[in-house]
Amino acid sequence: MLTPLALIAKRWTPTPRTLQRAALSAVVMSVLIIVTGGAVRLTGSGLGCDTWPKCTSESLITTPEQGIHGLIEFGNRMLTYVLSAAVGWAIIAARSTKPWRRGLTRTAWLMFWLVMSNAVLGGISVLSGLNPWTVAGHFLAANALLAVAVITWQRTREGDAPPRPRVPGPVRKLSWAIVVATVLLLVLGTSVTGSGKHAGDKSEVPRMPWDWTDAAHLHAVSAWVVCALAIAMWFVLRMVDAPDDTRKRSRDLLIVLVAQGVVGYVQYFTHVPELLVGLHMLLSSLMWIAVLRLALSLRERPVEETPEVPAQPDAPLTTAV
Repeated sequence: MLTPLALIAKRWTPTPRTLQRAALSAVVMSVLIIVTGGAVRLTGSGLGCDTWPKCTSESLITTPEQGIHGLIEFGNRMLTYVLSAAVGWAIIAARSTKPWRRGLTRTAWLMFWLVMSNAVLGGISVLSGLNPWTVAGHFLAANALLAVAVITWQRTREGDAPPRPRVPGPVRKLSWAIVVATVLLLVLGTSVTGSGKHAGDKSEVPRMPWDWTDAAHLHAVSAWVVCALAIAMWFVLRMVDAPDDTRKRSRDLLIVLVAQGVVGYVQYFTHVPELLVGLHMLLSSLMWIAVLRLALSLRERPVEETPEVPAQPDAPLTTAV
């Protein structure tokens, strides 16, 4: 018996552009869910819905008594369904390619399981009264989803042949160092958030057991490490005469890092105003995307020669079996 996905694949073949747009929609929604999650915390709406999966013990949706904070928290929960729809579109498009790209489909399914697991982790954060450790895990899981979404998007733009390096081995190792340093930067960022003043709710919320200024200084040191590695990569790519697109991605990373650094220092010296913190979160997502795109550009997967299967128009599935 054919599965629903197999039935769709039998009737529809997405164009390459449709496949790429489907994956890109997952990237965009992954960034949006990170930013709106930050807005929930910065507006003190983390417990706007005081339980999970319901909004109250008696209601699935927000109630007038919960006010604006309930609307903000409930709205962020509803965006999870939009994110799920974008991921679902990517799964269907990947499954419907001709020939079937199994590796790409598995990567798309990984996005789905990350969305589901992070939704549960978000619920645990609410049920635990915004415990800073679960909130930090919730944020890091969202960035894991963003990473897989970016990889999926990149995979839609290349073939399934084994990857071939485009730069020497030491350069690729430097890119991995940038990835690892960026992960550490994101983790240390949660220590600032977990000990800082934006706890996510006006009530008494537990914080991480250290001074947030010390955490901020350590976070800044890790940011400078990422900057130093990115500058080194920019110079090295020119020394080895790397492809133009790779050098452009190195430049893009430096631009995002400069913007992120400026916002980070300004928000610190202006006592972390909510608007700048939100911008800092958006830039952190763009930085993570830039790091991953740079790393992925250092290898290529040529399109294997296969018999051409004409792409069908992207129209509603109305053809009878």
